[in-house]
Amino acid sequence: MKYYIIAGEASGDLHGSNLIKALRSKDPNASIRCWGGDLMQQAGGTLAKHYKELAFMGFLEVFTNLNKIFKNIAFCKEDITNFNPDVLIFIDYSGFNLRIAKWAKGHNFKTNYYISPQIWASREGRIEKIKRDIDNMFVILPFEKEFYEDKHNFPVHFVGHPLLDAIENRTKTEASVFRKENKLDPKKPIIALLPGSRKQEVQKMLNVMLSLTPSFKDYQFVIAGAPSLEFNFYKPYLNTNVAFVSNKTYDLLSHATAALVTSGTATLETALFKVPQVVCYKANWISYQIAKRIITLEYISLVNLIMKKEVVKELIQDNLTTKNLKEELHKILKGNFREEQISAYQQLEKMLGGGGASVKAATLLIENN
Repeated sequence: MKYYIIAGEASGDLHGSNLIKALRSKDPNASIRCWGGDLMQQAGGTLAKHYKELAFMGFLEVFTNLNKIFKNIAFCKEDITNFNPDVLIFIDYSGFNLRIAKWAKGHNFKTNYYISPQIWASREGRIEKIKRDIDNMFVILPFEKEFYEDKHNFPVHFVGHPLLDAIENRTKTEASVFRKENKLDPKKPIIALLPGSRKQEVQKMLNVMLSLTPSFKDYQFVIAGAPSLEFNFYKPYLNTNVAFVSNKTYDLLSHATAALVTSGTATLETALFKVPQVVCYKANWISYQIAKRIITLEYISLVNLIMKKEVVKELIQDNLTTKNLKEELHKILKGNFREEQISAYQQLEKMLGGGGASVKAATLLIENN
């Protein structure tokens, strides 16, 4: 069969690449065209558009790039028409993908959503668009099945979380080798900094995160570089106690003592590596004011949302200060709070449904299309 997959961010590229591998194992004659990144291309997808051209964060940034977004939408429709896939698969990236889904449904393409839009967090009314435009929904979080089926009477498939497979199947690097290859101090414990993948958020996050370095001289801070950003972008932030690794986030987390993490998928990845963390988030003022009025959740991190309680501390907007971050980092470096967080992580992993998400999704995609 012919598959057309649309992912618009780094996390979508990761999950899309594992889905492509699973599809190709189940369907050796699969022809796959995609929007994504290097990982999806390496897995065997033909890249139509790289997500580097699509990453706009926040309401203001989206508004100022509307012309570019509309051009991408027009190109996507034309590209799908020319490729004429048997199966159309959307991965998260809801603002763009739900627009394409509406058009695709009207043109008789089979529409499948893998990794649901977070309508349980904001703009829940989008459920009507999903019911209208999506043939099959594959969810990866345990509470999403209940949300769709019990609350909105929309049947979905819970396949488990693909991060479990991504982490289990990674190539592991010994601590001594990792430190040597990346010119890290061989003895100082590592505090991992995961500031996000978009320029706007990285700039906001790193300035606050790195303000802690004078207070933690016995540790080395290591920035996890996003594949979408060049080294020169990070260079001004580096100094004697601040190092940098690119495309090695899992290696970094596997050897980190603690982490400061921008809210998003990275909070869950950090938890699955059993690394105590503080969750950070700061947007521009206008974007934050809009988000605050439409997001109805008690928490913003996936860890707390899945566990339905505060497992990790969230420092949001005005609360993300050097003073507060310093205090919370101290808590997770030593003592009871650190141990409680790690214990909660073990429970969290059990709730995610076990491995094999990509294979389950691929099997269901083939069976249902």
